[in-house]
Amino acid sequence: MRLIPCTEEAHAAAILAILNEAIVTSTALYDYKPRTAENMVAWFATKRANGFPVIGAVDDAGKLLGFASYGTFRAFPAYKYTVEHSVYVHSAHRGEGLGRTLMEAIVAEAVARDVHVMVGAIDATNAGSIALHERLGFEHSGTVRQAGFKFGRWLDVAFYQRVLSTPLNPVDG
Repeated sequence: MRLIPCTEEAHAAAILAILNEAIVTSTALYDYKPRTAENMVAWFATKRANGFPVIGAVDDAGKLLGFASYGTFRAFPAYKYTVEHSVYVHSAHRGEGLGRTLMEAIVAEAVARDVHVMVGAIDATNAGSIALHERLGFEHSGTVRQAGFKFGRWLDVAFYQRVLSTPLNPVDG
């Protein structure tokens, strides 16, 4: 396994498959319907336009096993040092440590890009993701009760954050 920067041309279809599996089988994403190839065009365009990384884990044959990324937390200027991240691992490769490897890589990338706070929005019943975040120094910063409704039930979303040491010289504006 090795880590690579994902590109739209090489990885959009594999990322789409990983996301869509999570949409239809879990509460990891609060979407109802699988995403389309057009959704991925817009997703990658947003990542490129904002300089947001997409890090992939691939096997020796180049097959994407999982990915991590981050994006805008909230669209107001004073949040410029805060990002919301995500990490997804192909269902056949969960439990192999890829989530941790990808999370460590996306945190390192955030530090390199002067991010100050990383936020993860996690379904409150996702014990595996919560445990992973806690092992990596993320702290529970709040839960929004009944924020979503999927699979016939209300869903709570728990927020986990990690404060990074960067940037050294933050500026207003």
